[in-house]
Amino acid sequence: MKKKLTLEYTLNSSPKILYPRLSTPGGLSEWFADDVNLKRNIYFFIWEGTEQRAEVVRKKENHYIQFRWLDDPDEPTFEFRINVDELTGDVALEIQDTIDEEDEDDVIGLWDSQIAELKHVLGS
Repeated sequence: MKKKLTLEYTLNSSPKILYPRLSTPGGLSEWFADDVNLKRNIYFFIWEGTEQRAEVVRKKENHYIQFRWLDDPDEPTFEFRINVDELTGDVALEIQDTIDEEDEDDVIGLWDSQIAELKHVLGS
């Protein structure tokens, strides 16, 4: 059964530095996938030789970007959202992903690992 998973990670970065790492092939290939290519508004994500295609559903610069997987028409979207605390100015990356319920622990572990790589890339 599918369920929506929302994770939030505090990052020592500004939205202007973080957003390109969430929305450009070069930025995404630094932490999210082994390689990312963009052709005619379709992102090609490559992990260990396996390719998955996604399109951008909606985006707002320095705020959010939402992708939809194309390889499986039933596969829902995943979204990166940048939240800034109005009082402290702290920046958090919120990830919304639709997953199979039985895979929740594995998916959280995978996101934790990828975000650790993102923090390394950002130097935070």
